Amino acid sequence: MIGTKKILWHLRKFTLLKSVSDADLEVFANQLEMTEIKRKQVVYLPGDPGESLYLIHGGRCKISKVTQDGKALTLAYLGPNEFFGEVALIDGQPRNEMAEALEHCLVSQVPYQIFNSLLTKHGHMALQFIKKISQQRNDLENKLEMLVFKDVTGKLAHLLLQLGKSYGVEESRGLILALKITHQDLANLIGSTRETVSLTLSQFKKKRLIDTDGRKIILLDRENIKALC
Repeated sequence: MIGTKKILWHLRKFTLLKSVSDADLEVFANQLEMTEIKRKQVVYLPGDPGESLYLIHGGRCKISKVTQDGKALTLAYLGPNEFFGEVALIDGQPRNEMAEALEHCLVSQVPYQIFNSLLTKHGHMALQFIKKISQQRNDLENKLEMLVFKDVTGKLAHLLLQLGKSYGVEESRGLILALKITHQDLANLIGSTRETVSLTLSQFKKKRLIDTDGRKIILLDRENIKALC
């Protein structure tokens, strides 16, 4: 079991909690228990009760919308010092999305009653929380605009550039996406099919816009990728 000092060390990394006093943060830490979630393990499904917020301390989680026939649209990848499950905190309704571990994760599950008490006591934290919710809403609106108005080439080019901003590492070859991602994962992120994404990536590769290294993608020509958006 992870001790309070270790939990405190992780909590202090959250921008959302920067304004919380050390004393209050220690009380908060004492109410939490960190757990490990294995890769591909589901955290919750649509229809599950929305009773907790989740803080990510390590690894990455995926938030998706899933249809009854099994089709999925990935809404977001979230990493360390980010949170998820906040929608039910606001509307009080059951979950309407699926959350699962993209890789091995370390998370804290925070009951809403405990989180609400902290928000009520710390106005600056509440303001930061509202700003984060607003940013997430804008991100979803931008994603919807992309899905509606761009063709697959534009969607995939835009996605690769966004992933480059979040996970890109500069190398002599170009910007390598430090994220192992399958063609199906990419398809789920842009509302397409694996076959179409594979074909489009092959076209990008022939044009020397990208290269691959195993399951990692290298952006060779970001300017011309941007021109496709």
